[in-house]
Amino acid sequence: MANPWWVEAMGLAAGTCTTLSLFPQAARIWRTKSAGDLSLAMFSIFGCGLILWLGYGIVTHSLSVILANAVSLAAVLVILALAVRYRSKPDPSTEGPVE
Repeated sequence: MANPWWVEAMGLAAGTCTTLSLFPQAARIWRTKSAGDLSLAMFSIFGCGLILWLGYGIVTHSLSVILANAVSLAAVLVILALAVRYRSKPDPSTEGPVE
């Protein structure tokens, strides 16, 4: 039995909110060229969860789950790529004397 239109609309609205929440982080990394405080482990685990949710949406034929998790996964992959690119490297001038 298919969901009523408003159930799918609620899923799409929820997916839009959670997906859009990732974009300020991506924009911040892009703007500052820094990802030193970002947890790569958290975003990696989150990405794995999104892959599983995407699979679930495909199996259950849920458009809202598929769309939200596909776009979220793309955003997380962008964030991870930016984080790897702009990961803070230790500043040699702040290290102690070389012995």
